[in-house]
Amino acid sequence: MPALVVLAPIPALAAALLAGDGSTQVLPAALLGITLELDKPGAMLLGASAVLWIAAGAYVRPFLRSNAGGGSFAIWWLMTLTGNIGVFLAADMVSFYLFFTLVSLAAYGLVAYYETPATKRAASVYIALTVLSEAFLLMGFVLLAAAHPNGGLSIREAMAALPTSSWRDPALALIILGFGMKIGLVPLHFWMPLTYSAAPIPAAAVLSGAAVKAGVIGLIRFLPFDAAFAGWGEALVAVGLVSAFYGVAIGITQANPKTVLAYSSVSQMGVLAAVLGMGITTGDRSVAILAAFYAVHHIFVKGGLFLAIGAAALTGTRRFWLVLVPAAVLALGLGGLPLSGGALAKLAVKAPLGDGIVGTLAVLSSIASTLLMVHFLRCLMRDGSHEQEIPESSGLLLPWLAIAIAAVVVPWVLYPSIGIGSLQDALTPQVLWAAFWPVLIGGILAVALGRWGYLLPRIPPGDVVAADKGTARATRNLGAVMENIEEHLRQWPVAGTLLLALAIILVGTMLAGKGIQ
Repeated sequence: MPALVVLAPIPALAAALLAGDGSTQVLPAALLGITLELDKPGAMLLGASAVLWIAAGAYVRPFLRSNAGGGSFAIWWLMTLTGNIGVFLAADMVSFYLFFTLVSLAAYGLVAYYETPATKRAASVYIALTVLSEAFLLMGFVLLAAAHPNGGLSIREAMAALPTSSWRDPALALIILGFGMKIGLVPLHFWMPLTYSAAPIPAAAVLSGAAVKAGVIGLIRFLPFDAAFAGWGEALVAVGLVSAFYGVAIGITQANPKTVLAYSSVSQMGVLAAVLGMGITTGDRSVAILAAFYAVHHIFVKGGLFLAIGAAALTGTRRFWLVLVPAAVLALGLGGLPLSGGALAKLAVKAPLGDGIVGTLAVLSSIASTLLMVHFLRCLMRDGSHEQEIPESSGLLLPWLAIAIAAVVVPWVLYPSIGIGSLQDALTPQVLWAAFWPVLIGGILAVALGRWGYLLPRIPPGDVVAADKGTARATRNLGAVMENIEEHLRQWPVAGTLLLALAIILVGTMLAGKGIQ
């Protein structure tokens, strides 16, 4: 089993490398006629996620050997991996929902592994929001199927029919709500800091880097980029930008490096949502591949920084620089550090964000991201190794360094293929300066934060839940119900049967949706 967690993602990586040209494979009708398709955005996200799963799997191997219940953790790990791979391949709504449900529900087993009060609370909040998200998506997919003249389940056909459907606005609202929860948009973000702080480090790495991209590929697949929807696009931009700054504002009040990274994910997913929102505002399908490129960089950086926390616990003071230096490059890359992969990611989404107020706010978010990431580095230097979650192993620096290198190199390899310019264009003095000055200002603000940061309030992780007693009570009540369900989900046969039942229910409901028209 320990070897399997490392080897299992390799076929997905091979598929991304060899079949990223839009090839389609239809499985037999006995398997519900599931359609799998690998286009450019899907291949990019699949390949990057597979690499992270392999590296994190190397961290899991000693973890499994030294912890009781390692076998069940490995099963949940492999189930989450399967769902994560599947969402990037799914070309019909049934298979997408099945894989999305699998990656979301199975991740609960990773979050709840440590049976402490904090992990139980985080797991309760996570499963409650997950079920709510999937309920929104199920209703949205039913309306999408109803929008198709023949009640078809193909994602492409459903999205082509959506602009003229009378169910268009309710369907879009449900889709954005469902996937918005998955990527942690404010105000439904509070599961993210709770979950990432509570999960074991390898699990937090794949959940923050790869699994959350199930929501990203969902927005790429189910937003109508072929027609302009200014109202919905502007709303998504507004929520995204609020999330981008809110994540930083709360993140700088945190002391746990894992929690800081969680709020950084809220911020970065907000930027990504703003990019996608501009795409549907203008009806620009090219935004999909640019958003996928931005997300690829985030996969490597966020997954890598979580692994850095684990690596910091293993290096000791003499070799700590082997963690700190690459971690600094990755962290500042989120602000757009010149020559980093993040500089190219920021450059890729500059055009769709424009030169107006949205573009200006995006630049300010780069300053804010730099501020937050310097704060993370300070937390990492102070107490990044305090958790001691990863057993000592001489081979764990290598996968960490591999992810760090990939975060810098892979964007440079992919950039020429996304169709917005050459590498030479990205190396002009004007472009380099435009990338540098936000990082510089963010660094200056970080110095001020280090001097006067003690004046800031200490906001608990999961800020909304912690501050609002009514929200906390409702979440706890729903979480208690889900904990009872979870006792049955922990059994592999029951979990598999339930997921199959969900898919069958979805098929029947969508087919019945023909009568809604």
